[in-house]
Amino acid sequence: MALQNEFDLIAVGGGLAGLTAAVRAAELGLKTAVLERSSEELYFCNSRVAGGVMHISYHDPAEPPAALAQAVTGITAGYAERELVEAFTSNGLRALQWLKSIGVQFALATNTGWRNWLLAPVRPPATHLEWRGIGADMCLRTLEKNLRERGGVLHRGTAVFDLIEKQGSCVGVRTRQGGREVEFHARAVVLADGGFQGNADMVGQYLSRKPQALKQRGTGTGLGDGIRLAQAKGAALSDMQAFYGHVLSRDAMHNERVWPYPQLDELAAAGLLVTAQGKRLGDEGQGGVYIANLMARADDPLATTVIFDEAIWQGPGKAASIPPNAVLVEQGGTLFKADTIRELAAKANIDAAALEVTVRDYNAALAANTLGQLHPPRSSARRKAMPIATAPFYAAPACCGLTYTMGGVRTNAQGQVLRAAGGVIPGLYAAGAITGGLEGGPVVGYGGGLMKALTFGLLAAEDVAGRR
Repeated sequence: MALQNEFDLIAVGGGLAGLTAAVRAAELGLKTAVLERSSEELYFCNSRVAGGVMHISYHDPAEPPAALAQAVTGITAGYAERELVEAFTSNGLRALQWLKSIGVQFALATNTGWRNWLLAPVRPPATHLEWRGIGADMCLRTLEKNLRERGGVLHRGTAVFDLIEKQGSCVGVRTRQGGREVEFHARAVVLADGGFQGNADMVGQYLSRKPQALKQRGTGTGLGDGIRLAQAKGAALSDMQAFYGHVLSRDAMHNERVWPYPQLDELAAAGLLVTAQGKRLGDEGQGGVYIANLMARADDPLATTVIFDEAIWQGPGKAASIPPNAVLVEQGGTLFKADTIRELAAKANIDAAALEVTVRDYNAALAANTLGQLHPPRSSARRKAMPIATAPFYAAPACCGLTYTMGGVRTNAQGQVLRAAGGVIPGLYAAGAITGGLEGGPVVGYGGGLMKALTFGLLAAEDVAGRR
């Protein structure tokens, strides 16, 4: 094999996790390369179009690690693996400081807690997907610039289709590049090509019986290739039945002006999410990410509707940075309005009698502090439940916005891929959305996708360098 295809570390995927691993390893004296499937100069990936808020489970990464660990454990209801939680929360701030040290820009601290670390320039409050020259995009450009300055390379148009094994260790990859097969050899391979949200077959297997009824809220470039390659070599997988996403207007399926914003999360979490039969799907009090997962599992994800009243519309409806009140209607989203629940149900094509019972029972349970006795039970600790009692009443037809999947390849705290039969696969690492064990679980806890990618990309590189 030609010398130019021999590296110390190869990162598969040019998002935040892959670029971080390659740049940090190059900084530590290793010869590194990033292999990116797309051939575009500003290739699409979720890292590039993200909002740019660097947080750990909605907390400032500068908080004490113990407090951050408690936040991650709490938001996942104990699902997150302790070793990963400790590595994540103990190294997050250091990872951010490293990112800043190589020239990535952040907006001035806003003293708003979890939004204190915001990639600059800050994305404007636009409902459509605006990303060129914005914080996350500029972060990737800065990382690529650093990679080249440190002698690393980024190969675009290079699709990895196999991992090369030698005596049980991963020693490189086989790729398709420009119509031919090319091998790259390395002491370590970091899989960082994202989740499987863009793979309809895998989404259908793990997340929804009707993957075509879900809206790709991100770029849809995560095809699950790395997960399948690792599994074929004996890697252990976590539970993969959860994803990060939001509740969107159903019009997002055909109207580009109402995605990725405004989100309907706050409306659904304060009010109700019902089916066409007027029945609730599950616990709205767990918040928008959980609700989006409920919608994906529904018999018909495109037959769910958010029900709320005037008090919710004027309160939580105006709470977000891009609030549904009044952005939803201004951008062409459907919103039904009526003076009675029965009239509202008729407009929204929902079973009127059943919806009246659902709203009545919900209001009564809220007043009596017995939300937990509803079927299904409703909580109010994380998201405050509000009565649906003040006319006019509203119905917003909804759809599930899928951003990235939370489950995948299991790793240890250094990013080494774990073998299903026990131990690690020498030379094989994974970082970012391809990995599992830190997010998801029964309550679909969210740890912060950008911080997860950054932190474990950094840790993987440092472990590889330490084993040189």
